[in-house]
Amino acid sequence: MRAIVLSEQGAGPTLAELHTPQPGAGEVLVRVQASSVNGFDTAVAAGYLAGVMEHRFPVVLGKDFAGSVAAVGEGVTRFAAGDRVFGVVTKPYLGDGGFGEYVVVGEQVGLAKLPDTLDVTTAGALGLAGTAAVDAVKAVSPRSGDTVLISGATGGVGAIALQYVVAAGARVIATARPGAEADFVRGLGAAEVVDHTGDLAGQVRAISPDGVDAILHLAGDGVALAALLAENGRLASTLGVGADQHPAAVAVMANPVESTLDRLAADASAGRITVPVSRSYALADVPAAFADFATGTVGKLAVTVA
Repeated sequence: MRAIVLSEQGAGPTLAELHTPQPGAGEVLVRVQASSVNGFDTAVAAGYLAGVMEHRFPVVLGKDFAGSVAAVGEGVTRFAAGDRVFGVVTKPYLGDGGFGEYVVVGEQVGLAKLPDTLDVTTAGALGLAGTAAVDAVKAVSPRSGDTVLISGATGGVGAIALQYVVAAGARVIATARPGAEADFVRGLGAAEVVDHTGDLAGQVRAISPDGVDAILHLAGDGVALAALLAENGRLASTLGVGADQHPAAVAVMANPVESTLDRLAADASAGRITVPVSRSYALADVPAAFADFATGTVGKLAVTVA
């Protein structure tokens, strides 16, 4: 199979030919049709997880995947060959990934059936970002009438989280540069937009003088953002800011359990959320997608695998 791999620590991502993996007991072999770029993928490629997670070279990059079941291992009962599926690679080591024509994953976590009404490109961009969004929003529990600041609203996680916060009846203040980015977040339901390249605190205070009820920290300085919370405000961070750094903060680690993936697929199928894909790349062009991701993106960068 073709895959985008790291052949060794310090090497850049390249297209390589590998043996097609086979599923073991409790595992599912997925023929991957679509994936997408996440910050985790670029962090692995840059070597930031060296010494943090075990690397089994060649490491196939890519957390997201969508496609169909090619084969199942012994004891698998929830899936059968031919099922349309999507999800997130959740193994405790780095080795298997979605930027390959096949990936082996466990049947219990990070894998769900894909409704016929949801296209594979959307599903390939949904798993990790959508899960992080759902988990972050759940951590701050926005209520009708709340004011919620989303820092990093233009990214894949932020764009989905923004829609869920609006659906909960809260008013969203979104960070975005003036112009296309501001138009993008307003189109998703943001009531107010603040320019994170300027005086962010001053802009937020001008809108909400007593502070905001909740903050989703998806970009920027989480501790500095926490100073904008109203009394009893809540902050959820996908970037590691937790209670040890601020008493109102909760560090969120995306957990793609089946119920979350099912919810995301149902909401995307019904049009309750939009998964904004700004550009799509062929598998061989993933290194270029990484370079584009590093310059800042609006929404998701999709990858067409097959």
